[in-house]
Amino acid sequence: MAGNGGVARRCGCRRSYVAFRETSFLDRRKTRTNLRNVSMIPLFKRPLFYPRWRLLSGSNRILSMDAREKSKSLILESSKHKRVPIFVMTPVDTFCIDSSGSPRIRKIKALTISLKALKLAGVYGIAVEVWWGIVERSSPLEYNWFLYEELFRLVSESGLKLHVSLCFHSNTHLSTGTGGVGLPLWILEIGGHNKDIYYRDKNGFSNDDYLTLGVDQLPLFYGRTALQCYEDFMLSFVNKFDSYIGSVIEEISVGLGPSGELRYPAHPHGDGRWKFPGIGEFQCYDKYMMEDLKMAACKEGKPQWGDRGPQNAGCYNSLPPGVPFFEDGQESFLSDYGRFFLEWYSGKLICHADAILAKAVNVLKKYQQNKQTPVILVAKIGGIYWWYQTISHPAELTAGYYNTALRDGYDPVASVLSRHGAALHISCLEMIDSETPPAYRCSPEGLIQQIRTISKKRINLIGRNTSERFDQKGLRQILANCYHPQAEAVRSFTYFRLNDKIFAVENWNNFVPFVRRMSTDL
Repeated sequence: MAGNGGVARRCGCRRSYVAFRETSFLDRRKTRTNLRNVSMIPLFKRPLFYPRWRLLSGSNRILSMDAREKSKSLILESSKHKRVPIFVMTPVDTFCIDSSGSPRIRKIKALTISLKALKLAGVYGIAVEVWWGIVERSSPLEYNWFLYEELFRLVSESGLKLHVSLCFHSNTHLSTGTGGVGLPLWILEIGGHNKDIYYRDKNGFSNDDYLTLGVDQLPLFYGRTALQCYEDFMLSFVNKFDSYIGSVIEEISVGLGPSGELRYPAHPHGDGRWKFPGIGEFQCYDKYMMEDLKMAACKEGKPQWGDRGPQNAGCYNSLPPGVPFFEDGQESFLSDYGRFFLEWYSGKLICHADAILAKAVNVLKKYQQNKQTPVILVAKIGGIYWWYQTISHPAELTAGYYNTALRDGYDPVASVLSRHGAALHISCLEMIDSETPPAYRCSPEGLIQQIRTISKKRINLIGRNTSERFDQKGLRQILANCYHPQAEAVRSFTYFRLNDKIFAVENWNNFVPFVRRMSTDL
């Protein structure tokens, strides 16, 4: 569909960053103490120091910032900010499609009562998912905000604030019994004729939860590119809710991938392809990403590298032992080809985030410049914690985070967020290493510590739980992560999520003191 020039223009990233240097594992051990138990023997078969490798994303370099970067982030001073506002996310089935095919709010009376109870408990606000598939459901550029006008009014009248998540993904595979919210109908119609607007795996299976980043710059959507669709949606949202932004709406999260997170759908839920703790699969086989990979390989002087992704990387439910790409060898992630592919694969993701966040900053500029009522821009990443205590971190690699025992893959993410003044939303704050299966080398605590380290003095962190925890042990772990002694308190915490269980007597008796503890100066 596009010539070489068209492919080269797809990457929205226009700035250069200083290259991230791969340090020796011995140096890295000083700061990555959580990896002490990882076997080092295979790594000593080759030199500990690797030459600097160019970071590739199509025709542009994606390089991490140096120490001179000018961060726009508003880092909170520890002496001035110790309270952690809690936002409770609305139920997964808040919205449904009625018999006439129109979206509506479910159980609105029960929701109103719940909001009042949460306010009395000390909850600061409500997190609401604003679905592209509801607002721009039927036709391009036709936005219907009626449901959100009603919902935001309810929240405001309850005396609660709002964290709004602009969702450009689908949750149909995550929902049980309610059908969920899909992408807009007109997007699905286009996808019915062109499956390559979605991510594809090596077997050709597509994932229609989110548009592939390969179409970011291609006018395939009634004359608009995917980036223009996202931008137009954000503009319409701001125009509709101008009076709320900065007063009631204090945080705005912009969707960057599946589940709103900056990642590839390497671990698809609900369709039977993947189950925990599988390493997942690389998602680069739509024709647009493959064209970009071929261009990148040709520029590297290795056209054969652009024919396909790694062929020795196992499948969705493979475990790391015995998967050659994630071990030490001639065709592994440590090889020249392995580093080339992973730089390209992760670089495209960084480029995608940079392009969308740049548009979000432009749309929200006047609100962010208002010092009295600033709105916080937020970007989410996935909490990929299984196989974290291995050398290769395979589950993170397939998701697009080039994070290994030899390389900090979250530093480039933090650099992009810092430049756009965005906070980083990270999950797993309730998780404890000792509660995870030892055989799967999990370390949610290690992951959070790494994120905490790279974010220090650069970006704000916003926390979230991954699974429901009402027990005191889980809630204490959240509190400990929000008020870590060696880091700033997190900017806010999103409790995931509101349902009937929270109001059960025992759960409520644990939850209310937790909320009040988080809401008190320490």
